Amino acid sequence: MTSTPTSPAPSVSRGAAGFTLVEALAALLVLAIVIPVAVRGIQIASMAGEAAQRKSVALRVADRVLNELVVTGNWQRSANGNAVEGDETFQWQLKSQTWEKDTLKMLSLRVLYKTRGNPCDVRLCTVVDTSL
Repeated sequence: MTSTPTSPAPSVSRGAAGFTLVEALAALLVLAIVIPVAVRGIQIASMAGEAAQRKSVALRVADRVLNELVVTGNWQRSANGNAVEGDETFQWQLKSQTWEKDTLKMLSLRVLYKTRGNPCDVRLCTVVDTSL
């Protein structure tokens, strides 16, 4: 009995290139993990931007109110009030304290505001000479 060499089996042609079911499921799994993380990152960035915007406006209000109090001379006693910026109203509180020398006063202005329902504040301080 003689043995004849056999030729290799013809390769099976897959036709058009494509993805297997396993590859498609792996891609869906990766997307199921990545998309929620990316969306949460965008939400956090949006919240941080909103908070920075509100703080910027509150600082602008504090600067304006403190300048007005110093220029008009109404800084000599502690006071409270409201300031309007755009369509928002901010509460402010002024405290006057002696600072190092008797002729100097430290003015501390606190502006209250809310970001996403959470109370926040900014403080702005300056020193004035009472002998002038």
